[in-house]
Amino acid sequence: VVAMVLSYNCARMLSRAYDKIPLELLDDLFVTDDGSDDGSDVVARQLGLKVIRHEPNRGYGGNVKAGLAHALKLGADYVVEIHGDGAQFDPAAIRHTQPLMDKGVDFILGSRFVRSREALANGMPRIRYVANRGLSFFDRLILQLPLSEFHTGFRVYSRKMLETNPFESNSDDYLLSFQIIAQAAYYGMTVAEVPVVADYKNEQTSHKLSGAMIYAVATFGTLGSYLLAQRGLRHTSIFPGRRL
Repeated sequence: VVAMVLSYNCARMLSRAYDKIPLELLDDLFVTDDGSDDGSDVVARQLGLKVIRHEPNRGYGGNVKAGLAHALKLGADYVVEIHGDGAQFDPAAIRHTQPLMDKGVDFILGSRFVRSREALANGMPRIRYVANRGLSFFDRLILQLPLSEFHTGFRVYSRKMLETNPFESNSDDYLLSFQIIAQAAYYGMTVAEVPVVADYKNEQTSHKLSGAMIYAVATFGTLGSYLLAQRGLRHTSIFPGRRL
């Protein structure tokens, strides 16, 4: 089990994230620093962490793809995605994923909505809460996956999933996070979720509202492409013709 900590200008928050990680459940850990200009890579090394640094910035999706590829080279059977702010998605949720990894589940996501309204109590902006719940309703309807939340930053990827899904063809922006879920549905991966605590009362990194709106619209494009590919009408690089 290898964890990758995604960092972009998280220098002030990295130590908090690191303190929350249950290191005893991991075999390896590294930071992917996406062209930060605040010394995030320096802080990470001071914490004793290995760092992969990109220059210039590759975008969230590009950072994820680089981290996943590196984890596979390290021999990971499972790759845990942790955000460097340590706030929105508490990495302690790794403890909940252990039984699912033992069962061989292909893809595990952390949901802020397993415990109803806990996210709001922890300071999640209501507009984000409502939008996320609404989008997740349509995603669940079309993708037919048993998830209460589809737009989350805590994930555990299996080697089987990463070697099956053409994740390298996904967006270099935030859209990758949804595309890879749609690919899991397309390839018939086993998917499950665990509760994850989100803390919006402390400093955290968050997608700007304008960017979040563009992302939301783009997810419907992904759903459309998924439906066309599923029916054999049009295939793309992220939903190719060959399936399991």
